[in-house]
Amino acid sequence: MGTEEAAITMVNYYSTVTPHVRNIPVFIQYSNHKELKTDSANQRTQAVLQAVSVVQSGGSPSTDVQEVLGAASSPVLRIIIDNMFYPVTLDVLQQIFSKFGTVMKIITFTKNNQFQALLQFSDPANAQQAKLALDGQNIYNSCCTLRIDFSKLVNLNVKYNNDKSRDYTRPELPAGDGQPTIDPGVAAAFSKDSSSLLGKIPGALNPLSAAAAAAAAAGRVALAGQAGSSGVLLVSNLNEEVRVYGDVQRVKILYNKKDSALIQMSDANQAQLAMSHLNGQKMYGKIIRVTLSKHQTVALPRDGLDDQGLTKDYANSPLHRFKKPGSKNFQNIFPPSATLHLSNIPQDVTEDDLRLLFSNAGGTVKAFKFFQDRKMALIQMSTVEEAIQALIDLHNYNMGGSQHLRVSFSKSTI
Repeated sequence: MGTEEAAITMVNYYSTVTPHVRNIPVFIQYSNHKELKTDSANQRTQAVLQAVSVVQSGGSPSTDVQEVLGAASSPVLRIIIDNMFYPVTLDVLQQIFSKFGTVMKIITFTKNNQFQALLQFSDPANAQQAKLALDGQNIYNSCCTLRIDFSKLVNLNVKYNNDKSRDYTRPELPAGDGQPTIDPGVAAAFSKDSSSLLGKIPGALNPLSAAAAAAAAAGRVALAGQAGSSGVLLVSNLNEEVRVYGDVQRVKILYNKKDSALIQMSDANQAQLAMSHLNGQKMYGKIIRVTLSKHQTVALPRDGLDDQGLTKDYANSPLHRFKKPGSKNFQNIFPPSATLHLSNIPQDVTEDDLRLLFSNAGGTVKAFKFFQDRKMALIQMSTVEEAIQALIDLHNYNMGGSQHLRVSFSKSTI
């Protein structure tokens, strides 16, 4: 306590009125210690707590608090996104972390099949505040969880300004070969929508606007108008791997361009997710292109009209993974990777059986691992392209006895 008198008053009061914490009685008595001594680590903890308290109240930490924080940490944070159901972009991260100070540089990358980022503040104190407040928080409802640590780096070297890396102090940097440049119109639209981004902590975005904003931030779509809420994709060099990110309702192959099609997903969230993960992936030796369509639905041919089988309705397909609200499948959506997760494996199926099955799909199996119950396994193909092909060919494969193999991309490696 601040003074001995305050301690005496407290003990005297609670000697007659027993305090309860969560229905448990608490007993208070004097200690033999005249004062408590704190070490430097405790000082730093207290400084962090004070700083966060001040920041959340809309103020700025005192100079001495900033000195304690600054001496203890790096201005660079390493951020890992767990359970990334919606796409998270560089601009989304900037919007969230800039609440704690000036964000100078961001580099995003994928490592161990997980989306990660390095983010540099102008001041180590800001990095401390952001880590304490945001670590373990969800960007969107029940998904996209932030895992934050300090990086050993104290400065980031950014060569290009594009959707993978950004130096906010050097807007003149080039975009780099093959990388989309930052569209000023998209950036302006995004900043107008910033009021919806993580307004409170802990907090979450409306999933639909979140997905639209994330895709817009990457320069893929416009925020305004019908395109932002479309559940229809325009896909070039189409194949059915799109259904791993949502439930395909209808497909229409374009009459005058047979290598392109319109695909209607169940909702705009799934369309955004499929576009984010599949655009630019290699399929049958070609790069597929996925964009949002201006169409809101894929129309079925009128009765009696023969469209040569170019339009199909998959609304009642048994292959839908996301029909059930709250399904665990929503928590296991990952970008395409060389490692596949297999489930619903019959007990009598061996490792050799599965290796042969996936080799026959046209790829090379590099590694295999059964889970303990042998109902699930991981299998690693030599390339992401081979894994995509295997997923297309073997998801829902009849393993006998009415058991169908389930195949999805894995965030793990073997």
